[in-house]
Amino acid sequence: MADQLDNQATVQPVAVASSLRDQVATIKRALIESPVREWLLWTSAGIMAVIVATSIGQVLLNRWNQPFYDALARRDMAAFLHQLLVFAMIAGGLLVLNIGQTWLNQMIRLKLREALTLDLIDQWMRPARAFRLANAGAIGVNPDQRMQQDAAHLSDLSTDLGVGLLQSFILLVSFVGVLWELSSGFVFHIGGWSLAIPGYMVWAAFLYAGTASWLSWLVGRPLIRLNSDRYTREAELRSSMVRVNENVDAIALYRGEDDAKRRLDLDLGTVLRAMRRIYTAQINLSWVTDTYGWITVVAPILVASPVYFSGDISFGGLMMAVGAFNQVHSSLRWFINNIGSIADWRATLMRVADFRIALDETDVLHDKEKRISFGENANGSLTFEKLQVASPEGCTKLSDLHVEIRAGERVMITGEPGAGKTLLFRAIAGLWPWGSGKIGMPAGEVPIFVPRVPYFPAGTLREVLDHPLGAVPASDADISAVLAEVGLERLSSSLDRSARWERELGDDEQRSLAFARLALRKPKWVIIDEAMDAFDGPSLRRVLSLLDKHLTGAAIINIGRGLHNSQFFPRSLTIVKDTGAPALKPVHVRAGAIEPPPVAARRKK
Repeated sequence: MADQLDNQATVQPVAVASSLRDQVATIKRALIESPVREWLLWTSAGIMAVIVATSIGQVLLNRWNQPFYDALARRDMAAFLHQLLVFAMIAGGLLVLNIGQTWLNQMIRLKLREALTLDLIDQWMRPARAFRLANAGAIGVNPDQRMQQDAAHLSDLSTDLGVGLLQSFILLVSFVGVLWELSSGFVFHIGGWSLAIPGYMVWAAFLYAGTASWLSWLVGRPLIRLNSDRYTREAELRSSMVRVNENVDAIALYRGEDDAKRRLDLDLGTVLRAMRRIYTAQINLSWVTDTYGWITVVAPILVASPVYFSGDISFGGLMMAVGAFNQVHSSLRWFINNIGSIADWRATLMRVADFRIALDETDVLHDKEKRISFGENANGSLTFEKLQVASPEGCTKLSDLHVEIRAGERVMITGEPGAGKTLLFRAIAGLWPWGSGKIGMPAGEVPIFVPRVPYFPAGTLREVLDHPLGAVPASDADISAVLAEVGLERLSSSLDRSARWERELGDDEQRSLAFARLALRKPKWVIIDEAMDAFDGPSLRRVLSLLDKHLTGAAIINIGRGLHNSQFFPRSLTIVKDTGAPALKPVHVRAGAIEPPPVAARRKK
């Protein structure tokens, strides 16, 4: 158990909410640096031109109302048919523009998602970032959802809301002048008094839409937090399902289906409760938006009716004024119509932008803490000078203050359970930089690090053996011979077969394949983290024989429990825990509204 705590040591961060300005600036920077930014700019300019042309068409269509309805009022068949021809021309042009706008909208969605996702993947896959992010608390949980689902959702919402807002603004500018001109001559007759309000229908539209927008924001604002919480719970449910799917063998053997089902039921329950809260908030919002929607059916006629009944405008003029009022009001009520989508966009922006911010900030985690310094040794040795690796529980260090490992040496580094063997391995690899002292790496050499659990990329067995430093400089015969040495000769005929090798091979076979890959690489420096500890006697002897044969002259440092052949590892070093040294302090990572799951829940998992 202590080993597990040692291997999984993390520092729970203090969540610091980022501002909307930071989030928008982060996404803007990602788009500016994207290779598709020019394409996005040209497409955005194109859709703006289409929207302007559409607005002109809408103005022409609104002006068409007056002669059309006046022709109906006069029962003038010739004028009526002529106006139908005018309508067909205007509507035909608008139809072409609408289809063009739809296509441009879809292309912007596509390219925006490409830009965001590529940027997130690029930032996530920078050296050691994914590892450090995983140790940064809640912001590092389920990064796959943030890069795949959240980025796609943010692209769709941003495109729809952005295009809709631009269209509403241009229509507003176009029709405010029309509505002002139509209502400039309206005079109200009250008793013996006459009252003229310049552009009074414009002011009525602004007052009406402004009141509705204010009420909608008050009622709909909680949806931002509720949507963010829902996406977090959805990610936890999906993560639990993936975990069950990846461990179906063990679950079946331990008859753990009931426990797994209970865990999934609990996660599903949190999702459903989050959705129920969202639906309640949406119903409350619907009371406001739907009420204003029904009032809008008669509102423009009610506003213009006093002037119509006084005889100051014709029926055609009334319909033209009503149409202009509806266009202005429709533009102004964009916020009301989209309050739910805006809340969803705000929550999604928070998740994607905070994830992007956290990726940058992982490079400066614990920036006030001391760090291990790295250098190169011209004599080709590996040295540790007063090395201490800081952790939340204290410090891990070697019992010897000054250690030098020369090329070709075979060294066993051991320690008690919980001493910090994996932390030392990560420190040498540069993944865990916090502590003090100095690590001197052999100049001009690239050590290969062998973790406890090997990683096999998706692809053919040949590609697995090629990972990670390019093609293996060996023939098929050499590969088959090495596979036979570790008891995997049956795989010789599967070099070009694609499979999920971590599912097809047993644990010992996976570790044996990792050492076969090592033998084909023939590195001069190898650093191993407990990868030999789980081998049985025959498997371990095969692996040691393989290393002895193919890695002659290579330096091999094995960090583990020290149960191996002392003849193969004639030199031994010891890791000790320095509990008197200061522990690594919590960090501040901007994580928005996303909080880490309760400690009890994490332990159950």
